[in-house]
Amino acid sequence: MTTTTPSRGRRRAPTRMERAAGKAAALQKPRVILALLLLLGLTSVMLLDGYLRAEVGGDERVREGASSSKVPDKIINGGPIISFRGGQATTTSVPAKTIALTFDDGPNPTYTPQVLKILEKYDVPATFFVVGSMVSRYPGIVKDMVDQGNEVGIHTFTHVDLSYQSDARIRREMTQTQLALAGAAGITTTLFRAPYSSETDAIDNYSWPVYEKLGEEGYTSVFVDTDSDDWKKPGVSKIVQWATPSGTSGASVLMHDAGGDREQTIEALPKYIEKMRAKGYTFTTISGVVEAQNAAAQNAGAQFPGGNQNGDGAARLQAAHREATGTTLYEGKALVAAVAVAEYTVPTLSVGLAVVGVAVMGRFGMMLILARRHYRQRNKRRFSWGPTVTRPVSVIVPAYNEKECIANTLESLARSTHPIEVIVVDDGSTDGTSEIAREAAHRLGMTNVRVIRQENAGKPAALNNGVRSASHDIVVMMDGDTVFEPDTVRQLVQPFANEEVGAVAGNAKVGNRNTVIGAWQHIEYVMGFNLDRRMYDLLRCMPTIPGAIGAFRREAVLQVGGMSEDTLAEDTDITIAMHRAGWRVVYQEHARAWTEAPGSLKQLWSQRYRWSYGTMQALWKHRKSLTDKGPSGRFGRVGMPLVAIFQIVTPVFAPLIDVFTAYSMIFVDFRAALYAWLAVLGIQLVCAAYAFRLDKEKYRYLLMMPLQQLAYRQMMYLVLIHSCITALTGGRLRWQKLKRTGEVGTPAGVG
Repeated sequence: MTTTTPSRGRRRAPTRMERAAGKAAALQKPRVILALLLLLGLTSVMLLDGYLRAEVGGDERVREGASSSKVPDKIINGGPIISFRGGQATTTSVPAKTIALTFDDGPNPTYTPQVLKILEKYDVPATFFVVGSMVSRYPGIVKDMVDQGNEVGIHTFTHVDLSYQSDARIRREMTQTQLALAGAAGITTTLFRAPYSSETDAIDNYSWPVYEKLGEEGYTSVFVDTDSDDWKKPGVSKIVQWATPSGTSGASVLMHDAGGDREQTIEALPKYIEKMRAKGYTFTTISGVVEAQNAAAQNAGAQFPGGNQNGDGAARLQAAHREATGTTLYEGKALVAAVAVAEYTVPTLSVGLAVVGVAVMGRFGMMLILARRHYRQRNKRRFSWGPTVTRPVSVIVPAYNEKECIANTLESLARSTHPIEVIVVDDGSTDGTSEIAREAAHRLGMTNVRVIRQENAGKPAALNNGVRSASHDIVVMMDGDTVFEPDTVRQLVQPFANEEVGAVAGNAKVGNRNTVIGAWQHIEYVMGFNLDRRMYDLLRCMPTIPGAIGAFRREAVLQVGGMSEDTLAEDTDITIAMHRAGWRVVYQEHARAWTEAPGSLKQLWSQRYRWSYGTMQALWKHRKSLTDKGPSGRFGRVGMPLVAIFQIVTPVFAPLIDVFTAYSMIFVDFRAALYAWLAVLGIQLVCAAYAFRLDKEKYRYLLMMPLQQLAYRQMMYLVLIHSCITALTGGRLRWQKLKRTGEVGTPAGVG
């Protein structure tokens, strides 16, 4: 056993890794915040879109047979327009031979513009009781509506029956609709029509307090004299007939420009206008009715200009309209702008969801099919890499502050059934790692151990130092927190019997799997890593030799320039470099290593953040392989796209599945969304179970998989998004040391 030590005697300065870790911690916090803000923004957009498209709770209908004992008789028997003055309710009727044409439930992008064209053609004004969510989605239609001289009233924001709602919900429904009108047309309104309302004699003890409350706030409630029942789609003639008042009576007439198929309404409207004009009727707005009756009562003999009686086509402010100013106007414009973002974002995300869904299902299918094929090929009796490899190999163990683990690592290597030399490269440890390694080697009687100390320079430098110092043509690389089974090295080096093989990936196992976090990572290692590696091996585009267990031809490592410090994923970097140099990289599932996975969420975040960011760096570094010829081009056009799709693009957009599941559960169909989510979980369980079967693992850990999908997977999404933000903002990371406990001992005790 030999030792190389640096000079001593000076007070220790912070190591390169410690300085880098401090800088990284200071720089990454803003990016974490940005990642969380992006997630919050996406969630807010989805919630806004869902709120605009669906009624969220309390969507019930008017009661049948409810008492109206608290409703004044003059209201029940009065006209369709109810106003409140000085705390007293008064009603207004539509004058004889006058039609106040009203439309509910719009605006609708298909039917409302057609209605407006007909009204403009016949120079007829109308009052539109609009749904606030629709106004915010189609503000241009509402602006056209107002500019044309029509009148608008509130029909709530989500078309909900207010008689069932709390005061806060009522206030929210009205305020949000006013803001939508302000943002769309620069106005607010004093007119209101309740969803599911009809004639005044249908007001009951539940709905009357709502009208009283809104009346006190200055709203005029509008009901119906004559209902066309066009929503029943009874036919054009029936709609015209049912909308016609008896005799010469005036009427507040109800039609719909939204809420379903309104083709019959569009066809019936011009026929109705022509019929009523032929009978001597004129058309006005609700404000026109009120002002005309007020004028008649005062014996003024003049009609209110804003009423637009007979329709003069003037685009002027109706009496019920108020110009929106100040905070209301700006909040309204902000609402419309936010809805515009949601209207663009959600359909785009829907397309992305479809693509991600196909990619995810395709990946599962590929993994199952190719993993089984790989298993059958490698387990045939006649399968052989070539003559058995028996020559000694060098095992390189880079170590930085591994005092908890290094003794266990050496103890496992002491049991190796294959001849080895062990090179421990102490990368400037400050915890006595090298001394512990020498003591363990002496205690175990290992004369084949060399401990090399170097100034702290990072893991790639430590590995390169070990490669230069290796005595044999095959080098095995492992982490200082990893333990091998006795037969691991022998299994790992057998593929080198094939002269085309330049590197071999081993089967990394989670040793500390008896915690929740450990069990989650155990599932991920077995399914996400090792099942993937079987697929990549068969396609000859293995992207990564795991740092915990990998073997290389020494000449191949030197040929590609050794372990590079250009990226944080030096294992992925050198693996891709091997492919580009023409070497074959394979997976040896029978060579198992037991590694200590991060034991806390903070450490897990740090590790996966480095992995994902390093993978992006490696792909970018080797991007020219996409256009290369030969082995480099083959990996570039096969391996690079697969890694980019399966390890970056798909995981980045995979949260869409969960986001849309939650969206559907809240706003669409809870049961259907739940079944769809369970179906995806079932497919994942099948894949995981098959992976566990291939690796001869115990199935009991799969009981943690549903919880893993709800918690662990979401964290991995955030980590990847964080990494993408770092890459896009030009951030730099350095290799970071994780805290170890040394709890992973010899594999015999690991279940």
